[in-house]
Amino acid sequence: MIRPVPDRPLANQESVWDFPRPSIAQPVSAQLRIVLSGRTIADTLRGVRTIETSHPPTYYFPRDDVEEEVLRPADGSSFCEWKGSAVYLDIVVGDAVRRRAAWSYPRPTPSFAIIRDHVAFYADAMDACFVNNEQVRPQPGGFYGGWITSSLAGPFKGVPGSTGW
Repeated sequence: MIRPVPDRPLANQESVWDFPRPSIAQPVSAQLRIVLSGRTIADTLRGVRTIETSHPPTYYFPRDDVEEEVLRPADGSSFCEWKGSAVYLDIVVGDAVRRRAAWSYPRPTPSFAIIRDHVAFYADAMDACFVNNEQVRPQPGGFYGGWITSSLAGPFKGVPGSTGW
């Protein structure tokens, strides 16, 4: 495996290569917002982000700050060695149905108790996701749920050849 060379952070940037491994969860004061079919379906100032070496943050919204009627249980689950077992959710707004576009940890591990009753969303499945009014780019690769903003320096796990990072 070839280890990538981290990008040099600019002023006011965090390098994802300085993020810890194993992953951690921490509250954020940024405004987080999600739009689908012209409708804001989630908006919070009480979000949580998980960070891990080489990954952009994944943002979790308190369920109270998500329009509950857009959430539908979906088939399948996955397991994270740090967070525990995840369940998936379809997002439905009018005729727009985004299958398995969000996930939650109903019973996270003790280290991640802060994300209980929270929901994370794949940015590429929504019309737009924002951190402090900056529209994010989705983490590459299709599996990961990180949100990339201008405040981050990469490279980011998920690009071709990054499986072993």
